[in-house]
Amino acid sequence: MKVIAAYLLAVLGGNSNPSAHDVKIILESVGADADDGRIEFLLSEVKGKDITELIASGREKFASVPSGGGAVAVAAPVGSGGGGAVTAAAAEPKKEEKVEEKEESDDDMGFSLFD
Repeated sequence: MKVIAAYLLAVLGGNSNPSAHDVKIILESVGADADDGRIEFLLSEVKGKDITELIASGREKFASVPSGGGAVAVAAPVGSGGGGAVTAAAAEPKKEEKVEEKEESDDDMGFSLFD
């Protein structure tokens, strides 16, 4: 990802065809390791392609990927009576458990920030 980000930064900076050296300089400027193999692979994949077309193509591919968090369908219970059936568990209100927070101990080495 950092190699792709460095490549895109070079393109955004006005260099429409960044070299491996350009990408390395960007990565080294922020203290990141520059892996020559990954840089060369990226450059071979994007060689001769317009970056805006690549981004548009990627967006189309991401649109077809499910993003999780799908809705869960819940069926309402069907009662034989006219008013609908209510189970005992649903009718019983939930009991709130009262949990007292334990005060922090005075193990503050004899001083406090607010004394």
